[in-house]
Formats: sequence, C-alpha cells, structure tokens
Amino acid sequence: MTTPVLEVPVLEVRGLRKHFPIRQGLLGRVTGQIRAVDDVSFSIAHGETLSLVGESGCGKTTTSRCILRAIAPTSGKILFRDEHGDAIDVAGLDRKGLRPLRRRMQMIFQDPFSSLNPRMTIAEIIGEPLLVQGMRDTRERETRVADLLRLVRLPAAYLNRFPHAFSGGQRQRIGIARALALNPSLIVADEPVSALDVSVQAQIVNLMLDLQDQLGLTYLFVAHDLSVVKHVSHRVAVMYAGRIVETAPTKQLFTSPKHPYTEALLSAVPVPDPRRRAHRIVLEGDVADPSNPPPGCHFHPRCKYATEQCRTEVPALTEIEPGHAVSCLRAAELSLRGVASGS
Repeated sequence: MTTPVLEVPVLEVRGLRKHFPIRQGLLGRVTGQIRAVDDVSFSIAHGETLSLVGESGCGKTTTSRCILRAIAPTSGKILFRDEHGDAIDVAGLDRKGLRPLRRRMQMIFQDPFSSLNPRMTIAEIIGEPLLVQGMRDTRERETRVADLLRLVRLPAAYLNRFPHAFSGGQRQRIGIARALALNPSLIVADEPVSALDVSVQAQIVNLMLDLQDQLGLTYLFVAHDLSVVKHVSHRVAVMYAGRIVETAPTKQLFTSPKHPYTEALLSAVPVPDPRRRAHRIVLEGDVADPSNPPPGCHFHPRCKYATEQCRTEVPALTEIEPGHAVSCLRAAELSLRGVASGS
C-alpha cells in the first residue's frame, strides 16, 4: 500500500480542542473542564487512510465528530477542501454554511444495528440523503439507490426490505451505501467493524479498500483493533488522553515505535506464530483523567521509562524522521519493541 503524496491535503486539522464543562450545584456553576481533545493536529491526503487509535476514552470519537461538526469544537481549525479545491474552515461555519459541505463529508457508524431506522425501508434509508440534498425525482432516486446497493455487493431486490431482515454485515454494507450516496471525498469510519464477527470484519474491510481504489475515497479510520489498522492504513496517529503522541507510516510505526504508549499498544497485537511467545506490556495505574491531567507528559505516571524531566516538562510533537513524529522527551534514546522486532 503506497502512501499518497501529502501535497494538498483533503483535510487539515490544526490545534483542535474540545472541552466539556463540569457543572455542579443547583445553578449549574462551571467548576472545571473535561479536556476530551486537547491540541490535536494532523493532515490527510487525497486517497489516503489515516487511522486514529488509542484506548477507550482517549478522544478518538470526539475528534471525528468535531471534524464532521456533529459537535462544535472549542477552538482550532478544521480545513476541508471542497470540490473546487478551496480550503474551508469547518470549525467556523454555521448550520447554513455547513449544508453544502455535508455532501463531501460522510460517516460510517460503529453499530450497524442502531444506526439504521427500523421503520424505514432500505430504499428510504439510502435515499434520504439524496432527498435532503434536492433529488426530488422518485425514479431517479430509486435508480441511484439500486446502483449503490450493487456497489456494496447487495442485490437491488433488497430495496423494499426493512433493516431487521439483514445480518450485521449486510447492515453495515447498507450503512456504507448511505455514506456513499452523495459522492463524498472524505469518509469518517468510527470503528466500522468492531461490532461484527471476525469473518465478516474481513469482508467489510476489503470492501472499503476496494471502494477507496474505485472511487478515490479518503478515510479517517477510528479504531482500537490494531490488526485491522495495520491492514487498512497508510498512516497511523496514536492518541492518549486527548493528545496525539505519535504519527508515522503504518509499517514504520508497527516495526519501530518511538513512544512507550505505542509500544504497549503493539504488545497486545496477537502474533500468528505459536513458536513465538508474546511479550505483553501491562500498563500500571489508570488512564489520565481528562478533567485533571497530570503535569508534564500525561503518560508519565504509567511509563516505565519516565524521568524527573517527564514529570514537569510537556513534550511537543516533534518530527524525528521523515513522516514520523513523536511526543516523548526520550524518543531519541529509547529502543522500543515493535510487532515484528523479535520474539
């Protein structure tokens, strides 16, 4: 899988923050902030898949929802290129300004069971975005929906069935067809295979890769299953406590991680060789509290390599090799274990 050249990114996120207020008392007085996303920056090239990974609660889904403006960010820029190549700051748009961009940015949801309206037929579910965006002709809409079903490898005969008649994998294909209805250039996939059986996961992932090649799609792939991430991604961004701690091309990150948190995540990836014993790194302590993060490096209370400097100094995300950036004060001196770096 060749990484696209990052000349003019489809999406560029700069200093994105999303803080949720903590309210207490009868008057709902604000007593603090939950820093769900705290100064996140990255870019995605046309035709590229960037995977956002990390533990539950690290801010992956909040980041993706801010990008699509399902929730409003606290601060930062979300620069998205429209069909004319103009960079538009999605973060600053009102509802009216967002509407034309909805055609270009779509989402595949995690749960194929709850993301489809059980009272609507498949034709209505997939055709709804077309209707909202002005395709009033019923016959034209039905033709487009039938083409989309065939695109995701489902028979057009399923048009008048309801979601309960389908398996989980088929429902996710319907969700993908709905996301493709308006010919988007960017698709945010929020753990699109985590609710599916393993055998079905492979089918959906391969379908997404085929559609990317066929339609020139750009994916922001939010996931925690690193085995899937390794298969689908051009680049990977690792999040911890609302911040990106490492970004790198997929092969480079898996074989030569530079952040201790990435090393711990990779140690959990199963190795398909019974002759090799896994060296699992079990992190001690709890995930950093986003309402009261520790000083210095947020990861230092759980890091076995931490020094006194790590407890006081906040590390910046710094490029240490071409395309490989890490937020760790000791990145240059540590030799960390990757997935393929020995038994």
